Amino acid sequence: MKNIVIIGNGISGITAARNIRKKSNDKLTVISSETEYFFSRTALMYVFMGHMKFAHTQPFENWFWKKNRINLVFDHVVSVDTAKKELAMKNNSPVNYDVLIIATGSKSNKFGWPGQDLKGVQGLCSKQDLDTMFTYTKDTTHAIIAGGGLIGIEMAEMLRSKDVEVTMLARESSFWNAIMPPEESEMINKLIRKHHINLLLNTELKEITGDSQGRVSSVTLKDETVLHCQFVGLTVGVSPNIEFLKGSGIETDRGIFVNEYLETNIAGIYAIGDCVQHLNPPLNRKPVEQVWYTGRIMGETVAQTICGNETIYQPGNWFNSAKFLDVEYQTYGWVSNKVKDNEESFFWLHPDGFKSIRLNFDKNNRLLLGTNAMGIRLRHEIFDRWLSENRTVEYAIEHLPAAMFDPEFSSPYEKLIISDFNSKYGKSLTLKGKREVVLF
Repeated sequence: MKNIVIIGNGISGITAARNIRKKSNDKLTVISSETEYFFSRTALMYVFMGHMKFAHTQPFENWFWKKNRINLVFDHVVSVDTAKKELAMKNNSPVNYDVLIIATGSKSNKFGWPGQDLKGVQGLCSKQDLDTMFTYTKDTTHAIIAGGGLIGIEMAEMLRSKDVEVTMLARESSFWNAIMPPEESEMINKLIRKHHINLLLNTELKEITGDSQGRVSSVTLKDETVLHCQFVGLTVGVSPNIEFLKGSGIETDRGIFVNEYLETNIAGIYAIGDCVQHLNPPLNRKPVEQVWYTGRIMGETVAQTICGNETIYQPGNWFNSAKFLDVEYQTYGWVSNKVKDNEESFFWLHPDGFKSIRLNFDKNNRLLLGTNAMGIRLRHEIFDRWLSENRTVEYAIEHLPAAMFDPEFSSPYEKLIISDFNSKYGKSLTLKGKREVVLF
């Protein structure tokens, strides 16, 4: 019987633990210094906003772990001795392992700004971040958010729910335009300002200043503008949480190097989730992908390999989803911020300016390459299948009713979309199939 130890109790580590337990009777230990029990990280913002309690973010009852013989250790791993196969702990005796899975996730980036460690200056990655955000926003009237990514817009929504005045700093000329095509990026600009968030584009943070109590009191921008505030959110991306591996012999760069089986350079040691850097990434994928669902797939994959069924990590077609304030965003396949030479892009925008769909396709063979949806819900399994089956853009347009996932009584947009497509491309396509009603 192997002694399997997992460092990290996020989606990657817990998925690995649950799948290993389904397949084996090996001794299984999960170590975390963030929380005693697994919780849904994506729900942190709703706890802050008062929509739910933290206990509601835990998908399993506390008795679940003992019943399934998963030993939980609430402590911090200080270092890894790969020769002894031993973990040095902050508060308790060392922990030994036969097989080690590192699933330590990521941490908020800091780029050496003066004052970045003042009280009231933080990112939003962990339960501890949520706790400190509660503490330092109780008396906050004005907050600055440095960074224009998904975490930044979540933090802005959280603060606005408490009637805090929010100024968001983005060094780009348009929000998230390194990821989004111009039309979607401009839509988000308008949406942010519609929600009374002061969006400053082409703006960079220079330094953060504190008061006599060590609490942030203002920020200075690169153009020397001074903005007074009591809270600063640093949301300029995240990076793998791997500092404790120094001197361990485990090879790292931005993240922990792994092969296609998610194994490190040391036999019997694996890494999964946000902390991973793929030596040979799957086709069209990045070496470091810090996304919830890829972490889950890695957890499932490594469990197969450890339990005797060597399995290559295959994340499939890219997809992601998020929420920009009150507009949901979904992307499937490959849609970059600029149309490539072999691509063409059909973009439909609803008259209200806050709903859209984009279909990217190969202009030579018309095969669907990817889609963006803003303010419209699409069925993941439908678009994933269409991409895998190499369907054409025309097929997708005609079969849009099957892909729609909006709730009952919502307005159908398929007729407007196909009419616009026919007009732009001189087609006479007609809708096929029916929309399946979704009841909530």
